[in-house]
Amino acid sequence: MPLALLALAVGAFGIGTTEFAMMGLLPDVAGDLRISIPAAGHLVSAYALGVVVGAPLLAAATARMPRRTVLIALMGLFVAGNALSALAPDENWLLAARFLSGLPHGAFFGVGAVVATGLVTPERKARSVSLMFLGLTVANIAGVPAATLVGQHLGWRATFLGVSAIGLAAIASLYLLIPRTPGHTPGGGLRGELAALRPLPVWLALGTTVAGFAALFSAYSYITPMLTDAAGFAEGSVTLLLALFGVGATAGNLLGGRLADHAMRRTLFGGLASLVAVLAAFPLLMRTEWSAALAVVLLGTAAFVTGSPLQLMVMEKAAAAPSLASSANQAAFNLANAGGAWIGGLALAAGFGVTAPATAGAGLAVLGIGVAGAAYAVDRRRAKRPAGPARVIATHVPDRQEALSR
Repeated sequence: MPLALLALAVGAFGIGTTEFAMMGLLPDVAGDLRISIPAAGHLVSAYALGVVVGAPLLAAATARMPRRTVLIALMGLFVAGNALSALAPDENWLLAARFLSGLPHGAFFGVGAVVATGLVTPERKARSVSLMFLGLTVANIAGVPAATLVGQHLGWRATFLGVSAIGLAAIASLYLLIPRTPGHTPGGGLRGELAALRPLPVWLALGTTVAGFAALFSAYSYITPMLTDAAGFAEGSVTLLLALFGVGATAGNLLGGRLADHAMRRTLFGGLASLVAVLAAFPLLMRTEWSAALAVVLLGTAAFVTGSPLQLMVMEKAAAAPSLASSANQAAFNLANAGGAWIGGLALAAGFGVTAPATAGAGLAVLGIGVAGAAYAVDRRRAKRPAGPARVIATHVPDRQEALSR
């Protein structure tokens, strides 16, 4: 695998760290800015909103630019957003800075996925994408716990300065390792890019991402009360257990990339079916500490097996605008984050028990299988559709009188 993939992984590591570290720093931020923790929770939403807005818009707007230049510019915006977060004097400033930090997130992964697949042979495309996402999953093992510790001991502003330094290292890596390549220049410009997202298979692929990862976040958003109230862990153990989720996600990401290069569709269905099984078993697995720890690892593994095949499927369905489609998939991922947490919260508030969000997640994963099945059926129907009738070019054959006159 090309060394250039390391540069993409470094950027993904910084993005993953800043996205998830805020959740562990909410009490510190709330105390320093003298706001409530629910109000501080809006900072998480501001980042996610930035991802949803920025992913398709920045990918489409930069489609004609060289992709290395785009990646460096996006990481520069990321550094600026985190530096401004560290300097934020009040809540409103920090909300704006977090929104700015989220803007390049989806476009970076979208353009990065296109660059990664262009660096390798066709039979290694999924593995190249999984190696880029490796930075995101490793961030859950090392980056987020380290950022949380730094924030707790040196202040939350130090965390964002540290993430900015990671972003600068990523810029240097991108400049040195990513080859110069021209941008994609569709004839229709922005309108042509957006037109590539119109076909039904593209939306079915994006819908699979939303349903599949909403299943994950329905459970993961409430994993702490499950571990403490159901499994009996002390609150101080939760950070280590979340690192175990990162271990599982890293293993699933690498496994999914390797399997998808051989059978993308079967890997996707297998990952979603595994996610249904794991989430359905959560009420049983959360009864003891050892089985609960196993459940956390299995949840990360099953969910992230689907990451690379989903990314590739969206890119293939919108081949005329792969950067935009890939970025739109990242927006779908963040919609799944918000939607899954909301649905899991409804299940919890309904009084069905502390593990109810996992059961709701199993239902969402079944929905994901259904959407993926519909996408497969559409592909099969289109593949069987007969080609249009051959065009017959009429030619003028002179009649006998016309021929004699010549």
